[in-house]
Amino acid sequence: MIYVLKKEVFMNLQGKSFLKLLDFTPAEIEGLINLWSALSADTPVSDKKPAVGGRLLVAVSGGVDSMCLADLFLNKYGPGSFVMAHCNFSLRGEESDGDQALVEARAAELGVDVFVQRFDTVTYAQERGVSIEMAARDLRYGWFADLCKEHG
Repeated sequence: MIYVLKKEVFMNLQGKSFLKLLDFTPAEIEGLINLWSALSADTPVSDKKPAVGGRLLVAVSGGVDSMCLADLFLNKYGPGSFVMAHCNFSLRGEESDGDQALVEARAAELGVDVFVQRFDTVTYAQERGVSIEMAARDLRYGWFADLCKEHG
């Protein structure tokens, strides 16, 4: 049984495609079903995925989809098979910090290593003349690559 935290809401996934849903949007439900289907296949973790120290790097935002993904990886591959990485883009003040705290707490509960990086996304975007979305993507992908090089 897997419990996924969405702020104060819990969802229960029970070994099959059964979902007990509480307060989820249709898009969130579809995303969760797609994640479950992908991880339910009897396919090993691909060696082509970004890895840290031989473990898969799973990016976790603190949103329901990524929190569910972390739980599904734990259930399928075990705590030593992956690490979590969280980017705090400092765009939503206390909410961003709350997402970071949620991810750190969940990683501790799961017994999974977590890497966290705080970015000054607005300054990065302004200095390069790019959108916030492009800045966040550049920062995120660059940091993930650095993590894999540093710990790979």
